[in-house]
Amino acid sequence: MAGLLTGHSASNINIHSGCPSIKYQLLPTPSCKGNANTLHSRRSGIRCHASETNSMSSIQEFGPRSSAEEVKKEILRCYDLIKKLGKGVVYLGSSRTDSDHPHFVQAMELGRQVALLLDCTTWTGAGPGLMDAVIKGAQKAGKPVGGFKIGREAGMWTSSNFHPYLENHVYCTCRFFSARKHGLVDAAVRDEPSERTAFVAFPGGLGTVDEVFEILTLKQLQRIGSKYPVPFLLMNYDGFYTKLLDFLGTCKERGAVFEGEVEGLWTVCETNGDALRYLADFYGIEGMVGGRLQVPV
Repeated sequence: MAGLLTGHSASNINIHSGCPSIKYQLLPTPSCKGNANTLHSRRSGIRCHASETNSMSSIQEFGPRSSAEEVKKEILRCYDLIKKLGKGVVYLGSSRTDSDHPHFVQAMELGRQVALLLDCTTWTGAGPGLMDAVIKGAQKAGKPVGGFKIGREAGMWTSSNFHPYLENHVYCTCRFFSARKHGLVDAAVRDEPSERTAFVAFPGGLGTVDEVFEILTLKQLQRIGSKYPVPFLLMNYDGFYTKLLDFLGTCKERGAVFEGEVEGLWTVCETNGDALRYLADFYGIEGMVGGRLQVPV
């Protein structure tokens, strides 16, 4: 959650706009303990110190911005949904891929097999395209699905806040991308060693690449918030991400990233078999899972 702003520090940020000097300092938000009702009712504000002489002699209290409070409520709804449905595998991918495209078929089959392999919830942005593919795959496996839908997708279904066939208690429709992003990260965070989760990135456009680099950065800076490691798989179907990988190679050559830094954050998979073998090895799964799925070799 956003921190509070105040002026009690020599390391404050000065903001000058032709008005009396105003100083701000980020402070951590008070600990959010208690039940959901307590969290919804707790208020945070902005304390602003203003003085022409920087003496910080006067204090004004400002109530919370209504939009910030709405974001907070949406994030809490996302967290509640994760708690209800359980952690699992978060899938990222294009909302524009048609159902007759080979990548759709591959994504649907991977969603089915991973749901069986890890026996977990399948999480997506609850949109069309490859997100829809893995939902269908998980449903074929008889495993739970959950999602964080945004009101406006790049593909179809842009005119409705409702999913065309999922029951409304398994997904949240978010107005704010920040709330959706919180959900898509936290759904794969491992608090217990028994939790089997992962991030899986299919081919996609700007939104997918945005989410991919956000997760990479959180892992790089150790801000993913997970007590236990979470695998991140980049599905390089038909060489879709090869030029992106070349770009990261250029970043390494120019000193923007260190040798081996990116490679340690994810695993590039060319086929579904690569992904299944990696996940089975990562979680120490051998042979059959529940007597239903044999890991391909």
